[in-house]
Amino acid sequence: MKRSFVGLAALCLALCAKAVLADPAPTPPPAAPAADPIGDLISAALTGALPGSADFYLKATLYHAGERGMRELDSLGCKVVAMRTAAVDGVKLPRHTVLFIKETVGLPMPDGSKHDGYWYASDVGPAIHPGRIDLFTGTGAASMGPLMSLNLATLTVMKAGAFEGCPPR
Repeated sequence: MKRSFVGLAALCLALCAKAVLADPAPTPPPAAPAADPIGDLISAALTGALPGSADFYLKATLYHAGERGMRELDSLGCKVVAMRTAAVDGVKLPRHTVLFIKETVGLPMPDGSKHDGYWYASDVGPAIHPGRIDLFTGTGAASMGPLMSLNLATLTVMKAGAFEGCPPR
């Protein structure tokens, strides 16, 4: 087991070095979070992407049920899902996109489990402009607590696929 892990780590480092020399990853904007090599390795293992290969750096805003104007359904006509529904601009980042947000990995879910980092772009809104993302936290302002450190932070967002119909619950 140890030998396999060492081999996997060496392979990952070799691929990272080769990727950086061949085509450096885009430099994140100044407001981007500090480098996180361990988080990047975990992201790479989960998504198959090379570390540092973020598709977007988006400023996050949290929202919850009970807010003025908040509906029970997203713009696809599906029920919003706590800690899974994301509102996007719909243009640069279209609806029906599965997203991986590494900063949310390990956060507590409403059922007590840990978040795997996957969100579903199923909502849009007039306040969502390119470079922004809204994350639905659940019912009531207290549901925002576990994610409060991410409110107004710039998050690393990767496209992880697509879904049809309503997002999984």
